[in-house]
Amino acid sequence: MPELPPLPAPTRAEAELIAGRLDVVGMLGRADPAHQGATHPGLRAAQALVTKAAALRDALSPMHRRGESELHAPTLARALRVPDGVRRTARVTLPPLDGN
Repeated sequence: MPELPPLPAPTRAEAELIAGRLDVVGMLGRADPAHQGATHPGLRAAQALVTKAAALRDALSPMHRRGESELHAPTLARALRVPDGVRRTARVTLPPLDGN
């Protein structure tokens, strides 16, 4: 994979948005019945999801109140790939069919 140029430092709100989204995606992945086999871990993740979703909302609210109506999607998408956003988001997608 080619080396990407460094990202500009995110604002505090952007950093909280990135962290909040990764937390929500992590909980969704843990609660995903296609990726885990026990109900108890899924239940715990679903319960934690409520708190994580509220934190994500709280990260977006000040941006909205300040009139920030646009997100810098390409930059934020790159930031979401670091440090383990790819692993976390992969757990939210359906696993590939095994051919059977």
